[in-house]
Amino acid sequence: MKKLEGKVAIITGAAAGIGQGIAQVYANYGANLVLWDINPQVEETAQKLRQETGAQIISSVVDVANKQEVLAACQNAVDHFGRLDIICANAGVCRLAPFEEFPDEIRDFHIDVNIKGVWNTCQAAIPHLLAAGKGAIVIASSVTGDLVADAGEAAYAMTKAALVGLTKCLAIEYADRNIRVNCTQLGYARTPMVEKMAQESNPSNPEEVIQGIAAGVPMKRLAKPTDVGELFAFLGSDEASYLTGSQIVIDGGATLPETMTMGTH
Repeated sequence: MKKLEGKVAIITGAAAGIGQGIAQVYANYGANLVLWDINPQVEETAQKLRQETGAQIISSVVDVANKQEVLAACQNAVDHFGRLDIICANAGVCRLAPFEEFPDEIRDFHIDVNIKGVWNTCQAAIPHLLAAGKGAIVIASSVTGDLVADAGEAAYAMTKAALVGLTKCLAIEYADRNIRVNCTQLGYARTPMVEKMAQESNPSNPEEVIQGIAAGVPMKRLAKPTDVGELFAFLGSDEASYLTGSQIVIDGGATLPETMTMGTH
């Protein structure tokens, strides 16, 4: 039996990038999927996975920053599949700007999607997990903000660090009601969002930015979306039944080196 066989999982930000990688892995492990994204491409992703894996999948265009849309989409998922088991709160955004010039509207955009979006998703889903008597929530935080940061990432760092606090609070609040809450802390993955950030960082040669990131990772590569999907699958599965309130770094060792020049190599 596959480790997610028959479980019903909501995955936010599922149209592309990390969310698509999570959906791919969950489908491979036998989950029934509820894919949300603000991008209508989410249905194309769903159809591709149906054809490749035979998974039962519904998709919805959802703005996670809009609580009413999230509540309605969550109820639609329960009406379709009868219950919820796993919530993958993955949707997020990142825009770069010097702090002294950072526009308020872009700051608020990060807060709306990265913080309120996760808040809305969890708040809409938890009553259904309580009704089922158990569940798992996996929140996509980041190494950025909690462990490291790059210049220009103030809004992203602030909002992703906040998700570590939310993870721990929800974990303790629902531990005795059989709902586990953990967060992943990803370094850099090769995704459309990272490629856009590279374009913002070096418009004349964004690939040089990507190569520079990989050079600073001990494993010498960026993560693949499915690498992250495997971690999400573990945290959502019964294999992680005694794990809650954890923040798990997945960065190819990028946060390990004290320097890039000292040592025996």
